[in-house]
Amino acid sequence: MAGKDVFLIGPGFIGLEVLAELLKEGYHVTTLVRREEAAADLKKKGVKTIMGSLLDLDIITNTSAESDIVIHTATADDKPSAEAVLEGVSKRAAAGKCTIYIHTSGCSEIVDDSHGTYVSETIYEDDNPEKIDALPDTAPHRSIDLAILKKRTELGSKAKISIVLPPLIYGLGKASGRLSIQIPTMARFALKHGYAGHIGAGESVWGHVHVTDLARGYLLILHWMEQTNAEKVLENPYFFAENGEEHSWKKCAEEIGKALHKEGKIKDPKPREIPKDLYGDIFGEWSMVVVGENSRNRANRLRALGWKPVEKLSFQSLHEDEIPALLKEQGNYTGYAKAVAS
Repeated sequence: MAGKDVFLIGPGFIGLEVLAELLKEGYHVTTLVRREEAAADLKKKGVKTIMGSLLDLDIITNTSAESDIVIHTATADDKPSAEAVLEGVSKRAAAGKCTIYIHTSGCSEIVDDSHGTYVSETIYEDDNPEKIDALPDTAPHRSIDLAILKKRTELGSKAKISIVLPPLIYGLGKASGRLSIQIPTMARFALKHGYAGHIGAGESVWGHVHVTDLARGYLLILHWMEQTNAEKVLENPYFFAENGEEHSWKKCAEEIGKALHKEGKIKDPKPREIPKDLYGDIFGEWSMVVVGENSRNRANRLRALGWKPVEKLSFQSLHEDEIPALLKEQGNYTGYAKAVAS
């Protein structure tokens, strides 16, 4: 079994939930933190903090080289930080030490070109890695995943490396108090423009998962990697994490419309298509990829490990947790311009 020293990169929406699960089980966690205030809060929980960001590649490499386990939940789109981790993993391998590395990618990687016009019959399953390997190199997140897969092959049994591809993540984080990205961004658009909108026709579907269920999934993957020999881990790098729900983007918009109409924030709950000139108030040039296409998958491997999602379903969470949190937000909303983990 691997040691208990974990380097967690990205103590944010996903990362803080994973951190809470790690601390419950007695892992010793070091994390990279940008703000002194956040560092102070984490130190109270017994977490070792290092001041820095994803730009501090030497810190990431050196800390990875000192850690039994590395979990990267910061973003699916920062190749230099992932490569810095891999350099640290390689240093440990050269010293005869095997590292567990769990990287977070996302299900934007498996989107199609439906532009919201239909429900795809294509479903990716994580116990069929060949189908995922056949994705084009130009798919979202894929260039980072390919760099990880290349190093994974080079290291062979000297490291244990897996990639988690979450679907649409929802929920109000129990550990962080934070909101997810996709549905809340659609709701903020509705508050700003007075109607719930969808990109394209809105017929395409995504799988969903509550962030706390997802975090428990990371721990199950970690335990499996700890208990499994490196040759077996090397057989398949991928883990999906959907909870069994699949909803169209139009249905998501409908539920947002219902919730905000009930709160008296919009006059008409009926959703409609968002014109392209307003994509800047959703996800800019990535709007169709992030909240428009199909992305269907099955978390067969996690379920085989005994994973059973237990948190609120997506729209119950929306009505009971996320909308109330959104209505407390202040400031001007101008779209979501950062990289999206999913």
